[in-house]
Amino acid sequence: MNEITVVFTERVKQDYQQLPPTVQEKFKKQVRFLVDNPRHPSLKIHRIQGTNYWEFYLDRAYRVVFRQDGATYYLLAAGPHKVVDEFSRK
Repeated sequence: MNEITVVFTERVKQDYQQLPPTVQEKFKKQVRFLVDNPRHPSLKIHRIQGTNYWEFYLDRAYRVVFRQDGATYYLLAAGPHKVVDEFSRK
């Protein structure tokens, strides 16, 4: 099995700084799950409808948007659920 690589874009790094401290901790935990097992149930990974982007949950209100190229996950944005709308086809 290929080793998972996670790439943090400048956008997601900036978004991370804007998250509440408790959500920052959830972000770190969920990224560890992503590296260890992308099918971990708490991630709830699914494609953003009609796009090549995906999202995973930090909690009920916060999401991370990413794209995948093989075993490399490019984290693009993080924030309240509305961040997903930026990557949705309207």
